[in-house]
Amino acid sequence: MAARARTDAFLPGKTPVMPHARGPLLGRFALPLAALALIAGLGACAKGFQVNQYGGSNERLYAAGVREFDRHHWDNAVAAFEKLTLDLPARDTLLPRVYFYLGQAHEKKDEHLLAAQSFSRLTEAFPDDSLADDALFESGESYRKLWRKPVLDAQYGQTALATYRTLLSLYPNSPLRERANAAITRLEEMFAIKDYDSGMFYLRRKAFDSAIIYFRDVVKNYPNSRHSRAAQLRLVNAYRAIRYKDDAAEVCNTLRQSFPGDREVRETCGAAPAAAATATPTPGGVR
Repeated sequence: MAARARTDAFLPGKTPVMPHARGPLLGRFALPLAALALIAGLGACAKGFQVNQYGGSNERLYAAGVREFDRHHWDNAVAAFEKLTLDLPARDTLLPRVYFYLGQAHEKKDEHLLAAQSFSRLTEAFPDDSLADDALFESGESYRKLWRKPVLDAQYGQTALATYRTLLSLYPNSPLRERANAAITRLEEMFAIKDYDSGMFYLRRKAFDSAIIYFRDVVKNYPNSRHSRAAQLRLVNAYRAIRYKDDAAEVCNTLRQSFPGDREVRETCGAAPAAAATATPTPGGVR
């Protein structure tokens, strides 16, 4: 990938954030939402701030938007940056900064979906910009905030996970790599909890086949999660309930190897089978 353009000079103080991709990169934008946000932002401007008062000068409007952002006037900042996304030429070097500030302003208003979409626009339109990896990370953060608990629909959690992985794939040398990996670990733990709880739901209702599917998913997809061990123990229970003795024994062998001193593993699986004697007597007792 070509060296990314260094256009940080447009940012009075670099305060980057992240996106979500289109097609293979991340996700498609809901244009009606962006249009609604623009209308809402224009109508919510504090008295004394109007986006049309800057004489059609994009540079002056950008400076005013940054000033409103620094003053925590989020509605004014959104209105200014939204107008700039419509007025600036598609390849204008100011546009990445505008998308970034717009995403941050939406985040300050807890408008996580609009924030994620703004960050995504930066990465999609300017993948070589110095803020592209920052925008991807912040987009993942915005989507992650939309999935607050494992029990809720995981659509945005999946999108967040895909966004972080896209960052690692497209920008392997990004300084945000460690934070992205940590975010992936947290999300995978939440997915493990979600699948484990679904397995327990079916196990309690004696729907053992369905329970097995979810427990196996935990073990296969999230082997390093805190719930992997518990899922294997419940798999033993489910297999024994439907008399799949060989499957239960196989899981127990894995558990004994992975958790040799674990009390619950010992109580569930018992001691390891004694090894069969291998010495073969010599005829006549001669050694």
